[in-house]
Amino acid sequence: MQRNRFLGDLLSTLFDRNSTLRSTDDTRDIYALCRALLSAEGNVSGQTLAGTVLRRYQSLDDAEKASFFTFLNDELDVDTGALSSLVQSYADDPTPKNFEAMSFAAEPKRQELLRRLNQPVGATQIIVGMRVDLLRILKSRPELQRTNHDFIHLFSSWFNRGFLVLKAIDWDTPARLLDKIVAYEAVHQINDWDDLRRRLYPADRRCFAFFHPAMPDEPLIFVEVALTETVPGSVTKLLSEVRTPLAAEDAKVAVFYSISNCQRGLTGISFGNLLIKQVVAELSHAFPQLEDFVTLSPIPGLNRWLSTQTSNPDHGHIATAILDQSAEPQDIRAMAARYLLHAKRDDGMPVDPVTRFHLGNGAEVFDVHADADTSANGLAQSSGAMVNYKYDLSLTQRHHEDFALNAIVTAAKPAVALSNSTLSAKPKEVAT
Repeated sequence: MQRNRFLGDLLSTLFDRNSTLRSTDDTRDIYALCRALLSAEGNVSGQTLAGTVLRRYQSLDDAEKASFFTFLNDELDVDTGALSSLVQSYADDPTPKNFEAMSFAAEPKRQELLRRLNQPVGATQIIVGMRVDLLRILKSRPELQRTNHDFIHLFSSWFNRGFLVLKAIDWDTPARLLDKIVAYEAVHQINDWDDLRRRLYPADRRCFAFFHPAMPDEPLIFVEVALTETVPGSVTKLLSEVRTPLAAEDAKVAVFYSISNCQRGLTGISFGNLLIKQVVAELSHAFPQLEDFVTLSPIPGLNRWLSTQTSNPDHGHIATAILDQSAEPQDIRAMAARYLLHAKRDDGMPVDPVTRFHLGNGAEVFDVHADADTSANGLAQSSGAMVNYKYDLSLTQRHHEDFALNAIVTAAKPAVALSNSTLSAKPKEVAT
């Protein structure tokens, strides 16, 4: 049966590839169309039905979309009564037939609906957009988390590494894609085309992005790279309009200074670790003289953490001074290092999300810098401090295991020294 269905889908794709999202005369509501898609009718006219459902969905307002997700969540959920009976049947007689029946019943019908909706050309992007709507509605409808889980489950399969395509983005990339790089930049805003050119055109600049064949004009994630002579301590200088470009063959360090996820609908699907590892491989091959691979990363939770430390008898005066923008650079570096190495959540993991990301990929905290990001956003989130995470290719697997299994924060000597350094003394109160 599965083979016949596959052949039917293949022939339908060949003969109806460019027309499955076209307008139809089907007057059934979206719920009836979904039920039809899950029925035998869906085996015969799956692409046309899927296209009609997707087109109908796009015309819904927010209230109607919320009702649609409620339909997925409740009416297309697991039949627990049937599943319980089938689990018992399998326990009593673990035959392949009973296992298949139990497995089928254990999967919510909405997963199969989403798979069938993904048949037409362009459907994947619409379904990713559908999850953007779901994430927005989830804020007031937490019970829809079950449906959100199924989106994540399917996207993890649809967007696994085997389907991702790494492409270099440069100044010759089509303008429609460059526009999206500008729009999706999430770390260091690209102000105009001149700014973009400074990040893509010089010989010591690189940009790489992951794409998916079903969404060829939509980057999933991209990373901007600077090739430098030494480990940098300021993104302001790194992106300066007046800097002198370096010949790529003279570079000793590859710096990942901006990693931007592009698709809100793919939140929770990790691409960053795959991207960094493949880009390291690409750069190592192209520039074998490179000695170090580091990031120049924001510290997004620093000021929020500092605001909880102002009453601390040991360093409260420094936390206050940093937030007041009156602290010495060395104190900023020291407090940032303490935050990165020692501020933990209840589960033992670092508070800072960027730290969790890079340490989870096998990096180590290398060094911390003050006055590194003087943009409004940089000052607001970390008082201008930034951090280098270093990827030592011979140690990334060990670091990853230490962090994943034991929440060990691996740090290099510069970062450790900063975290242990003496802070400026509290000013003495003047008698009045």
